[in-house]
Amino acid sequence: MPNLSLAVAVLNWNGLNLLKRFMPSVVNYSTEATIYVIDNNSSDASCDFLAQQFPQVKIIKNTQNLGYAGGYNQGLQSIAEDLVVLLNSDVEVTENWLKPLAERFETDAQLAALQPKILDLKAPEKFEYAGASGGFIDSLGYPFCRGRIFDELEIDQGQYNTYRQVFWATGACLVVRKAQFLEAGALNPKLFAHMEEIDLCWRLQILGYRVAVEPASSVYHQGGATLELSPQKTYLNFRNSLIILFLNLPQGEAFLKILARLVLDGVAGLKFLLEGKPKHLLAILRAHFAFYGQFNSLFAKKMRGSQRPLHSLAGVYKGSIVKDFYLKKKRKFSALHEIR
Repeated sequence: MPNLSLAVAVLNWNGLNLLKRFMPSVVNYSTEATIYVIDNNSSDASCDFLAQQFPQVKIIKNTQNLGYAGGYNQGLQSIAEDLVVLLNSDVEVTENWLKPLAERFETDAQLAALQPKILDLKAPEKFEYAGASGGFIDSLGYPFCRGRIFDELEIDQGQYNTYRQVFWATGACLVVRKAQFLEAGALNPKLFAHMEEIDLCWRLQILGYRVAVEPASSVYHQGGATLELSPQKTYLNFRNSLIILFLNLPQGEAFLKILARLVLDGVAGLKFLLEGKPKHLLAILRAHFAFYGQFNSLFAKKMRGSQRPLHSLAGVYKGSIVKDFYLKKKRKFSALHEIR
C-alpha cells in the first residue's frame, strides 16, 4: 500500500437507515484507511448505532447541520490523514476499491482530486447519474459525465475504463489530497447543495493541479436520496451553475457565458412549462434573481480569487452539449469530439 495515509469520511445527518445498509461494506473493504463519520448534529440514533455496532469508526460531531460543504469543511479539521475520501452515506463500496485510488496519488504529485467509476446500485449494469466515469463541462458551463449526459445513462460495457483527466470528480465519492483541498479554499458553503465538487475541482485546476477518474476502482451509488426531481433541486442547480461560472472565469468571459445562459435557461424554463412543470420554471426564475441579487458579494469574492479561461483547463468540451444532445441526438459520451 502507498505511503500516504488514508481516511474515509462519511457525512451523516439523520441517516440511521443508510448507515445500517451501507456501513458494513465500508468497514469490511476499507481496512487500509481510518474511517470517520462526520455527523451533522443528527437527532436520530445514528451515533449510538455506530458506537455499538462499529466501535472502530471514529465519530466527529458537528454542533449543527452544516450541509454537505460546511459539514465536510468542519469535519476535515479533525482529520489528519494525507488523503481523504468524501463518501456519501448511500454508497456501497467494493473489495480493493481504495488501492487503485491511493496508488494514483502516490505516483502523481500534481493529482489533487480523483473519483472511482460510479455505478447505479438500483441498476448495476448502468452508470450512475452523479459522476459515472468522470465529470466534464461544455463551453457554456453545462456539466455532464463520461457515461451520462443529462438524464441519459449508458450501460457500462467497459467502454470508459481508461484512467484520464477530467474537469470534475463527483462528490458522491471524492478522494482529495487534504493539503490541496485546503489550499483551494475547501468547499463553498454558500452553494449548500449541488455543484460544490465542480466548483472545488475547478479551483484546483486553476491552481495547476489535476483532477481525474480511476475506473479500476468502482462503487455503487444508490442516489436520489434527497431533492430528487424537485423544484428546489432545479433552483440550486441553475443558481449554483451561474455562481461558479461567475467566480471562476475571467470577467469578460464570465459575462458573455452568463448572457448566453440567460437565453438557454429561458428555453429550459419553457420546456418545463410545456411538460406541465410550472414550479420548475419558477425555480429557474428564482435562481436567476437569487444570483443577480447577490452580485456585489460575489464580485467581492471573485476579486479575492483567481480565474483562468475555460478552454485552458482539462475536461472541457468545446461544443454545446445542449445543442448536441437535443438537436444532434448525441446521447453517448463516445459520440462527442474535441474534449480537451
